[in-house]
Amino acid sequence: MSFIQPWKTIKSQLVFDNQWCKVRQDEIELPTGKVIDDYFVNVRPDIVLILAITPHREIVLVRQYRHGVGEILLELPGGSFNPEVENSLTAARRELEEETGYITVQMLPLATLYDNPVKDTNKIHLIIAENAEPLGKQQLEITEDAEIVLVPLEGVLERIATGEICVAGTIAALFLGLSLLSQRSVT
Repeated sequence: MSFIQPWKTIKSQLVFDNQWCKVRQDEIELPTGKVIDDYFVNVRPDIVLILAITPHREIVLVRQYRHGVGEILLELPGGSFNPEVENSLTAARRELEEETGYITVQMLPLATLYDNPVKDTNKIHLIIAENAEPLGKQQLEITEDAEIVLVPLEGVLERIATGEICVAGTIAALFLGLSLLSQRSVT
């Protein structure tokens, strides 16, 4: 039995609202009775990340610039979506093709995780997509410039160990996907 109690929201208002960023200011009461009137929360859309594997057992990754950290990173393709408008598998199909030109009909949810539950509202939906092939059309958004990188399944752990792959959601999806594939090969 847990003694931890949720905080009580007294008042909540959107204080910044634009297409790239939404921030909510909450007035909250802690279980101790203390009131905090300026707890800020980033209101973010859900994200889908796709672990796409080709018939040749290569993982489809994208190398792209990420302005928040000012670096070019190697990560899984993905993007944001509204779960009230489309489900994660539909979003995954769309995002995989838009970012990479790869398509497949073999998709399964791996997990749904919270991104940063301290200050962000969104979840990350991890999807595995098998037998992905470059039969679609890459259509990057204005803020995207993605280089497609194929990494043999057997070489992905080394790229994580060396720090070449260092994005948390990507690493979570890779470990969960590798675990699933390993379980399948054992049974």
